[in-house]
Order: sequence, then C-alpha cells, then structure tokens
Amino acid sequence: MSNAMKLLSIFRIRPEERRPALAVLLALIVLQACGISSLWETFSTESLEDGDVFFRDFHVSGFDPITYFVTTFWRISTYQVYRHPLLALLVLPFYAINQLLILLTGYNLVQLVLALPLLFSGVYTFIFLYRILCEQVSLLRFDALLLCWMFMGFAYVMVPLTVADHFAVSMLLLVGALYVSGIYMQRHQQIGMLPATLMFLLTAGVTLSNGLKIFIDLLFVNGRHFFRPRFLLMVVVVPVAMLWGFATWTDTNYVQPKEKARKMTRLQAERERRQNLHATFVDTTSIADSAAIEQAFNRKYRSIRIAEAKERAKKLHKGKPISTKSEFARWTDIGTDRCSSLVENFFGESIQLHSDYLLGDTLRDRPVIVPYRSWLNYVVEVILVALFLAGIVAGWRSRFLWMALSGFAVDLAIHLGMGFGLNEVYIMAPHWLFVMPIATAFLLRRPAARSRFAIRTVLLLTTIFLWMRNGYLLISFYCSNM
Repeated sequence: MSNAMKLLSIFRIRPEERRPALAVLLALIVLQACGISSLWETFSTESLEDGDVFFRDFHVSGFDPITYFVTTFWRISTYQVYRHPLLALLVLPFYAINQLLILLTGYNLVQLVLALPLLFSGVYTFIFLYRILCEQVSLLRFDALLLCWMFMGFAYVMVPLTVADHFAVSMLLLVGALYVSGIYMQRHQQIGMLPATLMFLLTAGVTLSNGLKIFIDLLFVNGRHFFRPRFLLMVVVVPVAMLWGFATWTDTNYVQPKEKARKMTRLQAERERRQNLHATFVDTTSIADSAAIEQAFNRKYRSIRIAEAKERAKKLHKGKPISTKSEFARWTDIGTDRCSSLVENFFGESIQLHSDYLLGDTLRDRPVIVPYRSWLNYVVEVILVALFLAGIVAGWRSRFLWMALSGFAVDLAIHLGMGFGLNEVYIMAPHWLFVMPIATAFLLRRPAARSRFAIRTVLLLTTIFLWMRNGYLLISFYCSNM
C-alpha cells in the first residue's frame, strides 16, 4: 500500500465507531441547523449583491465572517496572509461549489456548503481523539467515549463547529497529527519527508503558529533523525520558505494595494469632514480675527480626535500591545491581568459559556473579563483542571502525553506569555482543548475499581452538565437572533 493510501485509510470509520460517529453527527447537525437558521434569510439572498452583509450582520463571539465572504466573493487577500497563508486556496473548492449552486438555485447556499467541512471536522476530531484514547492511552471503550463526549461538550469545541471560521479545521488537523504521530511512535517508525511535509503545509497553511506543533510532533517521533540536514531542509526550511514567500507575494501584490486604496479613501473622507467642521465653526464662532479662529478650531478639532480615539480604544478592549510597529506585535497584550484571564477565559469561557454577554465580541460590546453568576461554574472548572493536572502526574512517563503537552506549552507561551489574542483567548481554545481529555485519560488507565467508579461518575455528571448548559446557551443565542 502506498503512503498516500495509508494516509487516507485513517478516514475509514471502523464498525465499532459507526454508532458514536452517527450520534455526534446528529448532535452537530442540530447545532448547525440552529446556527444556519439564525442568518439564513439574510445570507442566502442579500449577500448575492452585498458582501458587506456578512461583516454587518454576523456577530458570534470573536469569530470572523471572512470565510462566508470568501466562499461567496473569492478574494485571496481577505485573510491575514501571514497568519493564514494558504487558507484562501483551501476555501477555493468550496467557492466553486457555491458558485455552481448559485447558478442552479439563485440563492447563496454558502452556509450549507461550509456546514460540510465543519461536520467533517467535528466527526473526525471525535473519531481521532477516540482512537488516541483507546490505542495510545489504552483506555476501555466506555471511558474513551465518555471523555470524547465531554470534550465535544466544551464550549469552544461546540461553537467553532457551528461557525465557518478556521478553528474547527485547525482542531481536526492538530488532533489528526497527534493520532498519526502516535501510530508511528507505537510502531517505532519514523515519519517520512512526504507525509511530514504535507502535515506541516496543511496545518501551518491554515494557521501558521500551529506549524510549530507539527515540528514538535515530528521531533518526538523521529528523535535525533529530525535534525538530519536533508530532513531539516526538505521538511522545515523549504516549506517554511514557501509559505512565507507565498504570503509575502500575496501581501505585496494584493493586500498592500488595497490597504493603500482604503487609506486614501479614509484620508479623503477625513479631509472632507474637517472642512465641514471648519465651515460650521467659522459660521458659529464669535471670534473675529482669522488667525485666532484657526487656532481655536485646531484646538477643538484635536480634542475631538483624541476623544474619538479614546472611545474607540474603550470599545475595542484590545489591551496594551508590546509594540504597534508590526502586524504580529499589535496582537500581543501586556496589560490584561493573566490570573483573571486564566480563570474566566482560558479555562473558563473556553469550557463553559458565560450567560452574561453571551457570545459577545470584545471588539464590540463584551468586556475582556466576565465573571460567572454561579459558584457551580467555578466548581466545574476546578474539577476539570484538577483532573487535567492529576492526569499529567499519572501519565508522567508517557512520551505521547509529553508530545501533546509540548504543543499545549506553545499555546501557553503565545497566549498567556506574549498575550497574543489574550482579549479573546477562548476562541483559540480548539488548538489545545483536546489535550485536557488526553491527560485526564491517564487517571482511568489502571486505577482500582472504586477509584475508576468515582472518576467515571464525576466525568459523567460533568459531561451532562456541559452539554445541557453550553447546548442550551448556544441554541438560545441562535434562536434569539432568528
């Protein structure tokens, strides 16, 4: 069997996986139906003529409607090309399908088209995680299924699977990479250059920073062979250079010309606004001297601009960046309190939705830190974090666990260390949440019967609570927007 066929064979659903996969699919279809219904009338018709409708009417947490726009009006420059260098190209087939459906029906069926990769990502993330727990951690099937259902009940696993941003796809690629790496690790085999390069290009092409996690996986599997000159050149240097070169080419030829045009439009609009304000000021002022009029107007205009800037900063909740000189530095945050963010957002909103400011956007109307109303939510959070930490201790000697935790450490460094996207850190949770059930699984590997029963009971009650709470809040949010 060729390497390509071996890679594709992981998508074959085994007989014992069919019922759980079907159950997950049905649950996701219900959530998808609610999300689609909330904006169906607007997106299916108006967006054929007006691309701004996506940005005007789509408001779900901090997620962007860019993929809806690109699948309707394909633009290679719409995404932030240095963060998502190949994402526009990966969306291109869905754009082609959507254009065909528009020709056949006269409606923009972009939500239905993009529901397919979301459902695919959800089902196969579940399957790959289930296989990891059974094959790498050696859990019983019941325990593996219980942890998988708990994972699917996490807030920012549910939400991204109803929103056509890139996070659900990134989650599938990262979990799939862990699963494939685990197979090679168990067989004491090295990952070849071709599959290694494909894993990196796909994962980093969707989200560049996640490419580092692929290198970590390769390092754990291949060991010192990872540093062989030929492997480093063909798997690390050349693919990174290709992605960066393509992103630079896209930025130079497509992004910058549009940015310059937008800047000129804004400057022209500001000049006209200033002229209108000046004319109004001259007509209403009692100052007679022309020089004094200009000085007074300049002071007033400057105070207006300062007040507007403060108001914008207050609404954006972006925090204080390390620097404003580069695109990456502007996304960092050294001002937001780490402890509060860790409790309320990183391990809070990522797992349990807040009922206040439900799925609000920190760039619009949601404060960065939102506390829970009930002490029960904090109890659930403490339980899950305690199980996670206890699982790390229990699986201390597992090389596979350390591989997963090393990827998690990258997220800790990026988000809590540098503060990258810290104001809405929970939307990045699909990049690391799967590590929690993997670590927790080591508690269930070989405990005494009484301990196993206690852990199972806690996990079962927690899973039911997460599905009831997050499912209810998510569905009520979409229903309220219908």
